[in-house]
Formats: sequence, structure tokens, C-alpha cells
Amino acid sequence: MKDTYLNFVNSPFGARLAHSIGLPKPEVLRRYRADQPEFDGLVAIGAGREPHLLDALAGVIARSGFTSVAHESAGLWIPLAARHALMTGRFEPADAGPHGRLAALIFDASGIEDSSQLDSLFAFFHDTLRSLGKCGRIVVLGRPPEACASPRQWTAQRALEGLTRSLGKEARRGITANLVYVAQGAEDEAEATLRFFLSPRSAYVSGQAVRIGAHGHADPDATAGAGAVAASGTTTLNWSQPLAGKRAVVTGAARGIGAAIANALAAEGAHVIGIDIPSAREALETTIRPLAGTALAFDIAAPETPAQIAAALDELGVDIVVHNAGITKDKTIARMTEAAWHSVIDINLSAQERLDEALLAAGTLRDGGRIVCVSSISGIAGNLGQTNYAASKAGVIGRVQSMAAQLAARRITINAVAPGFIETQMTAKIPLAIREAGRRMNSMSQGGQPADVAQTIAWLAHPGCAGITGQVVRVCGQSLIGA
Repeated sequence: MKDTYLNFVNSPFGARLAHSIGLPKPEVLRRYRADQPEFDGLVAIGAGREPHLLDALAGVIARSGFTSVAHESAGLWIPLAARHALMTGRFEPADAGPHGRLAALIFDASGIEDSSQLDSLFAFFHDTLRSLGKCGRIVVLGRPPEACASPRQWTAQRALEGLTRSLGKEARRGITANLVYVAQGAEDEAEATLRFFLSPRSAYVSGQAVRIGAHGHADPDATAGAGAVAASGTTTLNWSQPLAGKRAVVTGAARGIGAAIANALAAEGAHVIGIDIPSAREALETTIRPLAGTALAFDIAAPETPAQIAAALDELGVDIVVHNAGITKDKTIARMTEAAWHSVIDINLSAQERLDEALLAAGTLRDGGRIVCVSSISGIAGNLGQTNYAASKAGVIGRVQSMAAQLAARRITINAVAPGFIETQMTAKIPLAIREAGRRMNSMSQGGQPADVAQTIAWLAHPGCAGITGQVVRVCGQSLIGA
């Protein structure tokens, strides 16, 4: 579905009109394209007191291909950059990327232990934010507050969330701002997440705080070659085809967000097994056939389906399960029928429980696997006329949070994405006024695309994300609802 207003105000005539009468002008977001460089430009590095993550960050910058400059707060960056053979220098306000602007701002706040030390964040972003270009990236690094040694350190690290979310709302121009909490000992597990947040793949993900734990079970099958080791001593992941050799199940894969997920996982090298209802068989095969995947027509709400799916996946098993299938039947609860309530809860939530139980009991989902569930911003904030849908999507979040520790024994991660307003056939049916409100009430002032959800799921399915589990990541352009 097209956003007519976005297209108009970014046309030559529309841009002039918007400027002359003061209309808001949403930025055309830079999204991932296989024919364009994923990482390009100049990155400014800042740091607080005794930063712990600069060495790991230097390796990421070196392997991604960015060039860097050090703000005066990051005095340790220059020698680290030299060790990693990085081109670097000192930050000056006139520093320019390919369009006269910086591509990203990264601040290592991991060593901040007291609220008085937050001043270094002010100094860095005060000096650099105006040099950040359109669709630039802001990433703040910290330590998980709940793992801090003292109340003062917990307090200071928790303050990073308010700062980061505010930066996302202040920066505009398609800029995203995200916070990555890296647990002690998990420094070498942060690369996949840093690459995601620094790349065009995260174009509609902003204002999020992601925790990376020190699980130490990165997937050995993801190596670029037997025994491949980076300079830091960590296993080298295959960044071009990280899911090569993996098998991924995607429910509701016939069209829309499900089809985008199937395409994103296949592009990363996975063999995709798409599942949808029998009446959507033709659309499902149209989606899956070009991906050289497998199409399975099943009604996931039927009680016999989980066992049938487990049997159909045979002895090869699967590595990734994406629970995308879902429906809406909107009415206020006083006018809602019992059938409408039951069907939404059953398809959106209970079917996920039954399918996971079957796959786990049969050993079909292999150890070290990934489960990614599609929740919704409605499950976080609620929504008028969606008590059934919001309950189901909040329940999905409950599944993720409750199952993470249980699945850790098998090195399986479980996470959820919570989309906001995404341009799909479903949202095209929303009345115009409500549709426009959904599009504009976020920091990007526009709706997201199915590919935005798909790329976020591909990141959570990545072999390098073994330390991320039990979390919910909103794909909502930093929605003003449910913040």
C-alpha cells in the first residue's frame, strides 16, 4: 500500500509546498538493498568513564567497512583503531561523510557508574548530533542495569533508556536511536546486533533497548570455514549468508508480512518451509516456489495440525520457527461474539503454544534453534475494539518471557517482534482518518513496510544472536503509543 502524502511531500513540487506552508515532511527511509553497500560513511565514536566495549566495537567497525573519528570523550579509540588497522582521526564539527554528514554516532557508556558521569553523554551528543545525516544511526552501549554492582551504577545505566528514546524523537530525518546493553562476558556476542542497528535493515526500528547475555553458545555451524577465527579470537560468522544450511518454518507465509519474512530468511541462505491455510495454497506456492523452499498447506488452528507438521518436517528437523500467522476480528467487547473472541485467541496464541510443544517434544526444533513470534504494538498499549487481538498479542509476549529460561537448557532462544503500523492489505482496510493517524504517530511520521518486520526477524534468527532471548523488539518507527 502506498503512502500518498509521503510520496507527495518528497516530490520536487510537494517539497517546495511543504516547506512554504510548514507541512511535516517525513523522510524517505533508506532500507536495505542487495545492490547497495550496507555499511558506508563516517562514524563518530564517543565514550564515558572507563569504557569496556570499545575493543569489541573496533572489530565491528573494521569488519563492516566504516571509517571513524574519535570525539574528545573517546581518547582510547585512537590506539584501538590503530590496532585494528582502522582509518581514524579526531572529530571536528566539519567532519563529513559521503553527503557532508556523519553516518552514525556510537557512544560506549558501559563504564558509567554514577549519575554525575552522564555529563559525557551530553558533551558527545551536543557536539555531534547536528552532524548526523539523513537516515543516520545512533547506538548507545551500556551494561544491563539489573546486573550492576551498586544502586548508583544501576541508576546511571537505566538513565540511558530515557536518553536514547529522546534522541530518537529529537533527531527526526529518518534517524534511528537504539540502546544495546551488553552483559559482562558477552562482548564477543554483540556484533550481529551492532551490525543490524547500524545498517539500513533497521530503518523502522528505533527507541529500543536490547539486552545481550553471556550465554556463550554461538552456533558453530555458522562459521565461514572450519576453525575460522577473527583477530579477537572469536569465531568468524558468515555475514553474507548467515543462515546457510538452516531450515526455517514460517507460518502465515502466503502473503504480506509472512511472505516478506520468507524472502528475507531465504536471502540469508535458509531453506524456508512456508505454512498457510489450504485455501491460500496457490498464493503460498507463488511465494515459496521462487525461493526453492517447501510449501505446506495446514490449518494451524486444527487440533491435529501440530503433530502433522512435526511429521511433515521429517528427520531433517528445523532450526528456526517464526510464528507469524494471525487474524483480526475487531469489535468492542460488548458487541463481540464468542466465536470472534475464541478464533482470534486460538489462531494468534494457542496455536503457537500447541505447535511449539509438538516440535519441542519430537525434537524437530533442533538444539541451538530460534523461535521468533510476531506480537503487536496492540499487545503493549491495547487498542479500541481489539480486546481479543490485544489479549492474544500480549499473551505472545508472555510466552516469550516465560519460556526463555526453560529453553535455555537446549540453547534455544525465543523472542518477539511487535510491529506498529505496517503498510499491508490489512491496514489498507482501516478507515482513512485512523490510517493516517497510525502512519503519522511515530518518530518517522510514516508507516513501516513488511520488509522492516522481516529484517528484524532475520536478525533475531541470526546465529550470532545466541545471547538475545526473552525479549520484545518493537518495529514501529518509535510509535508514540505504548512507548
